[in-house]
Amino acid sequence: MITRPYPTGFFLSYDEQLQKTATAVEDGHTLYEGAFSYDNIFIKTDFLRKGKTGWELHEVKSSTDIKPYHENDLAIQYYVLKSAGIPLTKAYLTHVNNQYVRNGGIEVNKLFTSEDLTALVRQKEGFVRKEVTKMRRMLRGTLPAIDIGPYCNDPFECDFRGHCWKHIPEGSVFDLGGKGKNCFDLYYEGIVNLSDFPPDILPNSQGIQVECAITKSTIVNYEKVMAFLATLWHPLYFLDFETFMQAIPPYDGTRPYQQIPFQYSLHSIAREGAPLEHREFLAEPNTDPRAEIARRLAGEIPEHACVIAYSSNFEARILGELADQFLEHREKLRLIMGNLRDLAIPFRSRDVYSWEMGGAYSQKVVLPAFVPELNYDGMEVADGGMAMDAYARMCASRDPGEIESIRKALLEYCKLDTLGMVRILEKLRTLVS
Repeated sequence: MITRPYPTGFFLSYDEQLQKTATAVEDGHTLYEGAFSYDNIFIKTDFLRKGKTGWELHEVKSSTDIKPYHENDLAIQYYVLKSAGIPLTKAYLTHVNNQYVRNGGIEVNKLFTSEDLTALVRQKEGFVRKEVTKMRRMLRGTLPAIDIGPYCNDPFECDFRGHCWKHIPEGSVFDLGGKGKNCFDLYYEGIVNLSDFPPDILPNSQGIQVECAITKSTIVNYEKVMAFLATLWHPLYFLDFETFMQAIPPYDGTRPYQQIPFQYSLHSIAREGAPLEHREFLAEPNTDPRAEIARRLAGEIPEHACVIAYSSNFEARILGELADQFLEHREKLRLIMGNLRDLAIPFRSRDVYSWEMGGAYSQKVVLPAFVPELNYDGMEVADGGMAMDAYARMCASRDPGEIESIRKALLEYCKLDTLGMVRILEKLRTLVS
């Protein structure tokens, strides 16, 4: 029998959770979200199963591999359970198997991979005791005098980052993009503001950023931009996908966390001087949209078209997966992939750079910097993450009004992405004309 010691949605005190868990353990129930405590260390186990000779601990992670902090998480749970008198025989780290491909119903034993880390967590018992002692000593002390460092964001962003970083101004070395000088090395040398050092001490791309930040200017490498423009031809098709992903693959032929397209926008210009045309698609809620998207794109994009995307590796991957899944459209979709051109190239290489880009080159910063009349301010959906969340809400809703409202917001956002590419390309041509 598998049981949860206390009902979902009910608030219980620590003592109540511990008492109900203890009752379930005495009855020998396999349980999840059990509460345990030892020496004022409170834990909740993901899954605890009663075996013939003792209990098996399973820590379940949504990631697709084991990370060092996962091992420490399992180690402290093992330490508390063992110290609390729970006879443990095994300790497993269970994570998602990203090689699993759904074919019919979900096969749980294939979707998840369990790795036996019993020997490792036993070796870490001494380490856990030392760390607990160090943490208690820290809690008894005053605010530690530790400067900021890479550990502020690794493996996760610290909850106190806003406090510890309040002395870092806008336009600091931490805004440096591209390869070159490490921002923390510069900071430890006493260089905080971008204006604190001459750009000639930096590699070319970072030097461009510093120079533009100081002078509030824009730099254009005319020769390289013209060379990029020469790689494009008519008809021009501007393509953008929106995708969602889930740990549990929703459709046959999909893997965990596979990015599944549910929407696209497609602007096109048949020839120079021709009017701008637009097509779009947004899947109905709770339907597999991939076959329809493959069919539509294969019919809407001519074989000889130049297809433009921003950071095109993403679109290429989606097109490749559609081609592999729907063989009747494979040849056409692969032709589209071969004709893909990446509009991010001039900005990524800083052949075109504005101080307003702040060291980044995504379309979300390039568009307002070069086409200020177009931006994402105030939009209900303003980036890919919000689009993914909005589509999830649309699939969960049973309110026709809410579904229609979300639909309009998604269409508006995706359309702006491809219209933005059209205007950025126009701006590049204007800059070198």
